[in-house]
Amino acid sequence: MTDASDTAARRPGEQALTALGLGAPALDPADTSPHSFPGGGRWRTEIPSCEGPEALAVILKESSRLDVPIHRISQGSGVWMLTDAEITEMVEATDERDIELCLFTGPRGTWDIGGSTRTDSRGGGLRARGHDAVAGCVEDAVRATELGVKCLLVADEGVLWTLHRARTAGIIPADTTLKVSALIGPVNPAAYAVFENLGADSLNVPSDLTLDHLTEIRRVSAAPMDMYIEAPDDLGGYVRMYEVAELIRRGAPLYLKFGLSKAPGIYPYGHHLRELTLTTARERVRRGRLALDLLARHGADGDMAPLGSRLPGPLRRFETPS
Repeated sequence: MTDASDTAARRPGEQALTALGLGAPALDPADTSPHSFPGGGRWRTEIPSCEGPEALAVILKESSRLDVPIHRISQGSGVWMLTDAEITEMVEATDERDIELCLFTGPRGTWDIGGSTRTDSRGGGLRARGHDAVAGCVEDAVRATELGVKCLLVADEGVLWTLHRARTAGIIPADTTLKVSALIGPVNPAAYAVFENLGADSLNVPSDLTLDHLTEIRRVSAAPMDMYIEAPDDLGGYVRMYEVAELIRRGAPLYLKFGLSKAPGIYPYGHHLRELTLTTARERVRRGRLALDLLARHGADGDMAPLGSRLPGPLRRFETPS
């Protein structure tokens, strides 16, 4: 996949199925996303669920061994689950390799005292409940950015807008990127555009969105999209490796997130979960290698964004209050 209009990459099983009279219809060039990352490239990579310096060291070692390029590493437990020394160690290790580090902000509904998230309706989800929860997220954001973290993960629309206003006001660095969690990810183009305008620089979308859904989103927004190529079980456990090339064609600019199904949850992380966290971190990198090998076999591994690139390019925003 050397440019946005290229559809020459081999599709899975294409030659064999064509020989059997079962060839698929030709791809529609109108479905191809016209967007890319600033500085070139249509896809980046992300290793999620990196819960501390020890897990980070495992990921970096394994990515070097398996030759898995990494643009971003993200954490899910939260800024408050790390000491200043641990955050600093992670910042220094990722800065040394020009990898973006993303930490989750503040109190979230699933760990709060409210019971609605435990009902069948899952009311409220991970959103920040009340003023104090928003304040906790802002506290985390200020602390993390003062320690050198350049990307923050958020799970609440109000927190997103507040942190966007904070960076425009100089309270946190202007080049801080804000990433929307998959647990509140938009599922339609109108919602996607709203998140972009609220300040999102990168948006997780649920991994069960169809290819047509991605095309619909790309008709209204160029904001980078994050998608689990393999989703954790609590997000559905979807495995979409054979669709990677088509996900890029439809969804670019796209972060390929290498999650892991059939694995116990590790949030919030503590040393009682150490062995599980380290072994699953290693396996996430291996899953990344498998996905990249698929891309290569299908002739669709070109047009990766340069390593070290992290900014999203110009995006649309709501006007902030003066």
